[in-house]
Amino acid sequence: MTTTTTPTAELRRATQGDLARVEQLLTVSGLPLDGVAESLDTFIVAEHDGTIVGVAGLECCSANGLLRSVAVRDEWRSRGLGRSLVTRVIADAESKGMNALYLLTTTAEGYFPSFGFAPVTREAVPADVKATAEFQGACPASASVMELSLGGATS
Repeated sequence: MTTTTTPTAELRRATQGDLARVEQLLTVSGLPLDGVAESLDTFIVAEHDGTIVGVAGLECCSANGLLRSVAVRDEWRSRGLGRSLVTRVIADAESKGMNALYLLTTTAEGYFPSFGFAPVTREAVPADVKATAEFQGACPASASVMELSLGGATS
């Protein structure tokens, strides 16, 4: 298991034992829980002294992925922890040879372009990603859709 350390929290792959704590953080952050349990093994958590202080998820969708469930506890924000989590998920998606990574957001449209994400229409999203719980209704229809091309396997 590969781990990296931020100045204050250790990043590691989530385990099934983390599910309740991840769900609690997502609930406090106002994010949906649909599909979290099924994709938890591709989530990254940030842990400090036994407490999960951040999370970011990769939902694998055949040739593409969905970046989801990015949350950092209020008292841990502005420390680069969210950036570390997102960067790790992008690297995981690249290592899996994914074509692109997509996300839905209602609050962070200005944050994700710094990683290379760009707005796209819902119609431009591949069917494998549209089939996820997030696209099927867990996120509101008003959520912005963004894409990061990864240049993985060609279709």
